[in-house]
Amino acid sequence: MKKLTSFLLSGLFSLALFSQTDPRIAHAKTPLADVPVALMPHLDNDALLAAEMEHRAPGVAPKFAEPIEVSISPATHGHWEQLANGKSLWRLRIRSGGAKSLNLGFSKYGMPAGGSLVLYSPDYQTVMGPFTPADNEEHEQLWTPILPGEELVVEVQVPAHSQSALQLELKYVNHDFVGFADMASGSCNLDVICGGADGWAIVDQYRDIIQSVAVISTGGSTFCTGFLVNNARQDCTPYFMTANHCGITAGQAPSLVTYWNFFNSTCRQPGSPASGGNGNGLLNDFNTGSVLKATYAGSDFTLVELDDPVSETADAFFAGWSAEDLAPTDTVIAIHHPNTDEKRISFEFQPTFVADYNGSTPNPNGTHITIPDWDIGTTEGGSSGSPLFNRQKRVVGQLHGGFAACGNNDLDSYGWFHISWTGGGNASTRLKDWLDPDNTGILTLDGRSALQCSFFVEGSPASQALCAPADAVYDITVSPNFTDSVTLSVPDLPAGLTATFGANPVAPGGSTTLTVAEHGRHCRRRIHFCTLRHGRHGVQQLQPGAFGRFAIACTTRRSLSG
Repeated sequence: MKKLTSFLLSGLFSLALFSQTDPRIAHAKTPLADVPVALMPHLDNDALLAAEMEHRAPGVAPKFAEPIEVSISPATHGHWEQLANGKSLWRLRIRSGGAKSLNLGFSKYGMPAGGSLVLYSPDYQTVMGPFTPADNEEHEQLWTPILPGEELVVEVQVPAHSQSALQLELKYVNHDFVGFADMASGSCNLDVICGGADGWAIVDQYRDIIQSVAVISTGGSTFCTGFLVNNARQDCTPYFMTANHCGITAGQAPSLVTYWNFFNSTCRQPGSPASGGNGNGLLNDFNTGSVLKATYAGSDFTLVELDDPVSETADAFFAGWSAEDLAPTDTVIAIHHPNTDEKRISFEFQPTFVADYNGSTPNPNGTHITIPDWDIGTTEGGSSGSPLFNRQKRVVGQLHGGFAACGNNDLDSYGWFHISWTGGGNASTRLKDWLDPDNTGILTLDGRSALQCSFFVEGSPASQALCAPADAVYDITVSPNFTDSVTLSVPDLPAGLTATFGANPVAPGGSTTLTVAEHGRHCRRRIHFCTLRHGRHGVQQLQPGAFGRFAIACTTRRSLSG
């Protein structure tokens, strides 16, 4: 789903501390205390947790929240009022007593132009959003990340004339009975923030692949780990992999919430009390929503495409992979979120082998890769779906299950990427159609930073006055990530203006000038250069195979005075 941070479209929301003066929250006449409350039925956290712990087993996605089915819309609940700025305001308080956090699943979300939705805590200390028309998706759903506490406020502002165009139906209120951000993993685990200064220089060489991994929730109630994966076009299509048993079906894919950069701020030494306690990671950088592409139980993989570009602040990395018929014989690396704790990293230095699921003996016809034990760290519930990297930093599998834990030397079992490559023999059950869409036949691919996928044409200055006979001159810079020279043009110039480039086409990483001349007598024009980007900004003019040509987008404005 598309998001707004400040004023730029991205795949991200910010979840941060604000005061009641936050500009996203309306200055309403009706006190918040007088806004109606939708009170959820009582849930027993202890009983829910006990039932969940009985249910947990290798290969089963852990659960952190209990979905409460509701039927709530602005037509049936909440309070409308008119604001002085010409907008209509709708608010509703939602409370589920004892919840550690709440998240919402809207079965219908259609926001009219000029409208927005925010969620916030009743004390105004935590604000999430805004959700805007950019979040309108074909699947019509909107699933929110968690907001701490047992109560939240839903607030919608729409232009008064568009009030009837708002489509908003809340289907699920998800009651966190565990504490998604408070669960702690075993103390033997190693934080990804650790490095040479902490005695863990081995971690430093894997900074790039660490950025491919995220903790996820599905249906607002279960959690796993997953990772971004590169494709042969290397165009940063936001493909994301996890385990089949994490339960992402076509119907569930829109509910996927992907949290980036959830890690502790300091290195907690393995074996220390701090390492086994709660961390201080933040769940404030995320994408929400996806579309199912392929899934296969035989090797326990699921591939989705996030329905927006990856959050700009995620510092994302698209993991490389190996589909070779070869199990690693030396160092392998696991990056994961054990028990939804902050991101950890584990190492095994001995040979792995091909086996059946949870197999302790080799089977050359097996579907999984077995890790006999872990030399540094381990995995836990919640690590499911996390990638296993070989020494070349390429994914060879994703975690299906196993018995490894702090304090033992038991095995882990990863669905083998080699088997997933051809899967069940068709596009909906295998990886090759998506990760090698042009059927090049490659079986290995290195990873790629999201920064390498930023295709742009930038102009400086962004805006300047044009007063005949003087010209407006821009310095134009072209991204080095294009694969060929870029031909520039300026479409739809108003009458009386001409545009001339100093050099055209422009080589990747090159620069030129753009001169806009006024042939009339106008002295009140202002020319705005609109930077174009692809990948991180999702500009549609730039598509795979068409990186050679596109038009610079400029707007002009004529002063209404003089």
